[in-house]
Amino acid sequence: MIRVEDLRVTFHLPRRAVEAVRGVSFTIESGECVAIVGESGSGKSVTARSLVGLAGPGARVDAARLEVGGRDARRFAPRDWRRLRGGFAALVLQDALVSLDPLRTVGAEIGEVLRVHGQGSPADRTSRVHRLLEEVHVPEPARRARQYPHQLSGGLRQRALIASALAGRPKLLIADEPTTALDATVQAQILALLAERRAAGQTLLLISHDLAVVSRLADRILVMRDGRIVETGTTRALLSGAGHPYTRGLIAAARGRRREPAAEPGPVVAQATGLRKVYGDRTVLHGVDVDVRRGEIVGLVGESGSGKTTVAQLLFGLIEPTSGQVRFEGQRFSGVSERSRRPIRRRLQFIAQDPLSAFDPRWTVRRIVGEALPRGATVAPVLERVGLGADVLDRYPRQLSGGQRQRVAIARAIAPRPSLIICDEPVSALDVSVQAQILDLLAGIRATDGTALLFISHDLGVIRDLADRVLVMHDGRVVEQGPVRAVFDRPGHEYTRKLLDAVPKLEVPA
Repeated sequence: MIRVEDLRVTFHLPRRAVEAVRGVSFTIESGECVAIVGESGSGKSVTARSLVGLAGPGARVDAARLEVGGRDARRFAPRDWRRLRGGFAALVLQDALVSLDPLRTVGAEIGEVLRVHGQGSPADRTSRVHRLLEEVHVPEPARRARQYPHQLSGGLRQRALIASALAGRPKLLIADEPTTALDATVQAQILALLAERRAAGQTLLLISHDLAVVSRLADRILVMRDGRIVETGTTRALLSGAGHPYTRGLIAAARGRRREPAAEPGPVVAQATGLRKVYGDRTVLHGVDVDVRRGEIVGLVGESGSGKTTVAQLLFGLIEPTSGQVRFEGQRFSGVSERSRRPIRRRLQFIAQDPLSAFDPRWTVRRIVGEALPRGATVAPVLERVGLGADVLDRYPRQLSGGQRQRVAIARAIAPRPSLIICDEPVSALDVSVQAQILDLLAGIRATDGTALLFISHDLGVIRDLADRVLVMHDGRVVEQGPVRAVFDRPGHEYTRKLLDAVPKLEVPA
């Protein structure tokens, strides 16, 4: 179905050329699931997008052979690529909210694919849209088809995106990080859906940094690093006996490891009591209590919509509670003016889930991190602590990979040596090896600086590895809490057991 030999993709920037893919060769057979894994910036997404003519602006694509469906894609004109996309190959991207048109209903989005590829008459398309949504297990498909993307949960948006990709009946489905940033239960649903498509004979190209996800679906794995394939093999052979040190490192990182727990925690740094938050007629928090002590890492877990981020926003003072109060280092932090909060702001830092939206796009990395440092302090040593070199100092956020942007966000947060860092999904977009480095870094900051962390995540594996205590949230309430090992090894609440059962585990196929 796909035959690639010596693929090279070069991006021509104003001052230099960057070779993102360097001599990659592989094939994809009909009915096969092939996975490309590797770190952020390894070239895996660019490789996949080159197969559908979407390598990116300013990209030059060269290859000794680039055959798509038996045709020489090197000779394709733009209209040839347009015919191929959706019909022969369809692309499912990571962020459904960005990928779906916010001004069109889900039904209109899927219906356009049907129209462009001549699937059915105009009168038949509505029922075809409903059938496609039903195939990807969207409940009440007729009602959901009339809704806009922002009216759907993350899991429903991702399923709608897959339905749109399947509308043109493509022979090849390319899924680029389709479960990143989804909570464990929704991730399990999307993986089950992709497994159904594979069982039905769909050819899949899966791009992922999560080897636990890959191990459940892929027949073969291509491991990429620095634009090259460093190892390839069947899933079983690779996961049971990887030959390349880089692959072995990815596997070790995917299995995780328990970091050193805190010594005796110090005094309470932040304390929230009876937090209640109401929006209109909807109560999103029902009397939540949280405290974090000096040198302690507290995990906050739960599905999307459970109230985790609302707790973080209240603790950081971005919003005010409807009732209840927040205290920071013994001082009242909620219900007071911003002027009263300002003197202690530097001792309280926040790492958001999406660093790109948290940065001023006009600022370089030097200015973004330097803003948090005392006047005259050097930025490079702070970047070095998060594994970034001086070469990124004068880059803008859009010129960084997702992993690099997240590390810049962490560098900015640790720069003023705060008492507490509130981390809202700070590693959800990172591949496992970089994720392990960041978790080691955060654990090290706790050990050396005594910084407390409130770590919000949908990834229970990360919380198990990093946190000392965990609070499990469901429908705006804390339903279970305690030391991590006690809660995860002997969960007392049915909801906690459900979350733990949904976590994907690294599996070596029989």
